[in-house]
Amino acid sequence: MKNRKILSLVAVSTLMLLNGCGSSDSDGSTTPVAGTELPLEVRAAIDGPTSALSQELANALSFMGNEERLAYDVYNYLYAKFGTQQFTNIATKSEYKHISAVQQLVQKYKLDDTIDFTNVDLPSLGYINAPIESMQAGVYDISAIQALYDDLTVQGSESEIDALKVGCTVEVVDITDLDREIAIAEDENATDIVTVFNFLRDGSYNHYWAFDKALKNQGMIDGCCTWSELCHPEYPQNEQGMGKGHR
Repeated sequence: MKNRKILSLVAVSTLMLLNGCGSSDSDGSTTPVAGTELPLEVRAAIDGPTSALSQELANALSFMGNEERLAYDVYNYLYAKFGTQQFTNIATKSEYKHISAVQQLVQKYKLDDTIDFTNVDLPSLGYINAPIESMQAGVYDISAIQALYDDLTVQGSESEIDALKVGCTVEVVDITDLDREIAIAEDENATDIVTVFNFLRDGSYNHYWAFDKALKNQGMIDGCCTWSELCHPEYPQNEQGMGKGHR
């Protein structure tokens, strides 16, 4: 568990150092659109049998819940600043679903109090049963996520290009963390978590390519690869060769 926390902090801190801190309240929050129901395979995984979780994997639920909220909050904040459509599309059509999926996994495993989250190092927000719309934007109970939000909202406020760069950054951080958590879940045969986290990662691949396309439309011919630390041509693309902007 200690190694996992170190790796997570390294993944987050590395990109923070490469980018550029501040906070936000609910500025830019929007009402989710219709169609935010979860796919059938994700629903089945959440409703299926529980797995025996190590402390490391239990903490992954807490960490990813915070990280998916960060993406939702950052994108709503940047949409309010610049009105760039990708931000509101991804936040309301996809990140909302991601938060819901992780929240329902947390509910599944916390029902009988058999797990605890030892990586919560700020006052607990107690959002296990809270509606997503009532969650305070820009406030988290894991310090690494809080610091990343503060950094990215300031960096993304500089210009629309900087905002889109933040979109690439959020997705690279998310995919990096999900790669690690999925490997842990596979090792522990936690098939429900593997299914849900794969759903999150597939969405992040699409979002990365949506931001890449938006940057190219702004004249940045290399898209996310304008910045070497954000360049991931190996990420899967859909049949149109780009991200859909939602999943």
